[in-house]
Amino acid sequence: MNRHQAVRVEPDIEAFKAAALRCPLPSAVELIGEKWAFLILRGALNGLAHFEQFQAALGIARNILSNRLAKLVEGGILQRSPDPADRRKVIYALTAKGEALLPVVLALRQWGEDWGHGCQEIFLADIKDGQPVKRICVQAHDGRELKLGDMKWVDRATGASLGRGELD
Repeated sequence: MNRHQAVRVEPDIEAFKAAALRCPLPSAVELIGEKWAFLILRGALNGLAHFEQFQAALGIARNILSNRLAKLVEGGILQRSPDPADRRKVIYALTAKGEALLPVVLALRQWGEDWGHGCQEIFLADIKDGQPVKRICVQAHDGRELKLGDMKWVDRATGASLGRGELD
């Protein structure tokens, strides 16, 4: 075999399975991966704060909204507190954990626009200069943009590569 031919290494299924059992993705999807939860998150990122605002903006049934808000509060994404202006109302505010989901929401929006799932005439801009924010991408430690074939999973404890069908 010459040096230009690559041999595809089969993934280690047992290592993948063991890593998958510890993966944070399933529990994150469980918390925010449902349509209404994601739309509530988008609303909160855009300044919605009261039950009535979420309901009017999303057209969601009251019982479903109540359930999803409670789940997001329980998951630490939103914080529920009395409205100081009207003690009969409640304010739902993003926690630091909720605000940290901004790149996730933006990346999904960009993906939707890129793959024909709608395009908005509005864009997210830097408040300082009004210019569009940079697209979300995966970057190496030195700032290079990485594609799927440029990465591999590595076990933190052992340093061993868990592979992605890497090329030898």
